[in-house]
Amino acid sequence: MKDTRKMEITVGVFVALGLAALLMLAMKVANLSQFTSHEGYKVRAYFDNVGGLQVRAPVKMGGVTVGRVIGIGYDAKRFQAVATLSIDPDYDHIPTDTAANIYTAGLLGEQYIGLEPGGEETSLKEGDELQMTQSALVLEKALQEFLYNKTVKAP
Repeated sequence: MKDTRKMEITVGVFVALGLAALLMLAMKVANLSQFTSHEGYKVRAYFDNVGGLQVRAPVKMGGVTVGRVIGIGYDAKRFQAVATLSIDPDYDHIPTDTAANIYTAGLLGEQYIGLEPGGEETSLKEGDELQMTQSALVLEKALQEFLYNKTVKAP
C-alpha cells in the first residue's frame, strides 16, 4: 500500500512537470516568454509595408534583443504603416541616424525589426522617429517582379 502511494506521488510530480514544460513551450512559441512592462523609451518607424510584423515582435541590434514592437498602425497623412518600438532603457546610446529594417527569422517566418546603428553622436530619445527604414520583403511581390519583368534578349 505504501509503495502504491509513493508511485502515485511520483507520477503526479512528473505530470505536473510535463504540464509546466508544455506551458513554457507554448509561451515561447507565442512570444510571451518575456513579460516586460514597456519601461523603455518609445520611438517610431514608418514603413511602406510591414508584412507579417506582429506586436511583441523583437527589436534586435547585432542579434541582441534591445526592445519590442508595442504598436502597429497606419498613418493616413503619410500613407504608411507606423511601428512603435519600446527600446529597453539599458540601450540608451543608439545613434539618431540608425536604420530600421524588417527581417524574417527562421523557417517559421517570424518577423522582427533589425536596427543598424549610424554614426551620429546624438542618441535616440523618447518620441524620436527613425528616418531610414526598409520595408518587409513580400514574397508575392518579389515573385511577380521576377516573373513579369524579365526582358527577353534577342539572339
